[in-house]
Amino acid sequence: QVQLVESGGGLVQPGGSLRLSCAASGFTSSSYTMGWFRQAPRKEREFVAAMRKAGELYYADSVKGRFTISRDNAKNTVFLQMNSLKPEDTAVYYCAAVYYTAFYRSANNYAYWGQGTQVTVSS
Repeated sequence: QVQLVESGGGLVQPGGSLRLSCAASGFTSSSYTMGWFRQAPRKEREFVAAMRKAGELYYADSVKGRFTISRDNAKNTVFLQMNSLKPEDTAVYYCAAVYYTAFYRSANNYAYWGQGTQVTVSS
């Protein structure tokens, strides 16, 4: 059974950092395209970052230079390191997986989703 479990969210002050984890089970995450998305209240779910099987990395313009996606194959876990956090980064963050998609920025193309973890950036 495929499962994605996010953790690491919380409350952080502007300028702070958090590292989100996405533990995968039931499949080998390194063989999939893994993505991070976020959804703020009253907004659509939006692309944050993605990593392809071969290691290509992609980021939304709004997080480029501040967020880093990575993975630990031995732990079958994907991470999202978030630095220089801003109030506008406040959202529920979701991990997602798909075997392959050419359109990694579209949430509709991902087959598996985690339950989400809340990130709140506020002073």
